[in-house]
Amino acid sequence: MIYLSEKKSSLLRFRLERSLKLLASKEGQHTELISLYIPPDKQISDVTNTLRQEHGTASNIKSKTTRKNVTEAIVKVIQRLKLFKKPPLNGLVLFCGAIPQNGAGSEKMEIYVIEPPEPINLYYYRCDQKFHLKPLREILTEKETYGIFVIDGNSTTIATLKGRTLNIVKEFASGLSGKHRRGGQSQRRFERLRETQVNDYYKRVGNHANKIFQEIQDLKGILIGGPGPTKQDFEGGEYLHYTLKNKILSIVDTAYTGESGVEEVVEKSADILREVRYAEEKRLVQSFLYELGHDTGLVTYGEKEVLKALNKGNVKTILISNSFDWKRVTLECSICNHLWHSTLKNKTLQRDEKIFGETPCPQCSSLNPNVKKIQDIFDEIVEIADHMNAEVEVISNETEEGVELESFGGIAAILRYKVL
Repeated sequence: MIYLSEKKSSLLRFRLERSLKLLASKEGQHTELISLYIPPDKQISDVTNTLRQEHGTASNIKSKTTRKNVTEAIVKVIQRLKLFKKPPLNGLVLFCGAIPQNGAGSEKMEIYVIEPPEPINLYYYRCDQKFHLKPLREILTEKETYGIFVIDGNSTTIATLKGRTLNIVKEFASGLSGKHRRGGQSQRRFERLRETQVNDYYKRVGNHANKIFQEIQDLKGILIGGPGPTKQDFEGGEYLHYTLKNKILSIVDTAYTGESGVEEVVEKSADILREVRYAEEKRLVQSFLYELGHDTGLVTYGEKEVLKALNKGNVKTILISNSFDWKRVTLECSICNHLWHSTLKNKTLQRDEKIFGETPCPQCSSLNPNVKKIQDIFDEIVEIADHMNAEVEVISNETEEGVELESFGGIAAILRYKVL
């Protein structure tokens, strides 16, 4: 069962992403997997009545196996809906069906209940060979985009920031001649020529920015940066379309141009971009690296060390990579009954389960131990963090900061106090 509170956070989004990945891997033998979306204003009793009608219709299915699986899935969903007097604030989504475990005849009835982090505004019932996940996937789509460009007398770089993705769209040189008068030209004539060049450059910047940013339907705002006064001169002219000028949120002084200048704009606009995940992840990882680099004793990293600090109640914030995919396997010796743990990457576990048969018992060296339990370490950490009132932040491995975090084992913690 999967429940998500109405609060939106990196952890809730990651859990939904992981749930959708799991659900997408499920497939029935025939059209017997139920997908049910219930909006918050829908009466549970109305949904139940509709399902009872579907149950009656399903009894006419010719295939005995399909009929059995569909009717049992409908009954399972009706039973689960009895736990709700009304849909939660954002609605309710249920997936249920007989999932083959190891070929035909090995089906097992599975049910998943999701309370989405954003409102579901459609009522939808479908019985198919796979679960229908599109409405939930749309929730995960980043909807707000920021336009950024860094400009000076030499070049302009135009970029977009959507969620945690920073994309350099276009870079071009100004083509302006130097500020000093060339030989054989009067000062005034040279100044007029340069003014014309500057105006043409600004028009070119404006045309590119207008074309790029006006095509973005969800443009939240525009940030302008650069060294020197060029950015103010450009902003003060009529080079941007009036609809875009109204979206300018700030003008930032930067020490650099190009991609480095764009990143500097993002960093210096943290207050404006506080809801954009890219800026937040950058701030969190940089905070960890600062404490680590200054040897303050207020950070730790690695699964064992983080769990140790977490169990002591000394963790303020956990930073964990979205690629962190470790399992803790509890093994029992078939000879002396000794219990011990083995930690493996999930991919390794799926690829070669025979690895356990080759693992000797630490106590008597016997082989072929029994697998007693397989636990997701991510879930274990989140559960303990919730109990210890510690924040959990999931960091994307698609960013520079996420790559840095992976070099520390994919997990780190900012501590409440220094351990003496």
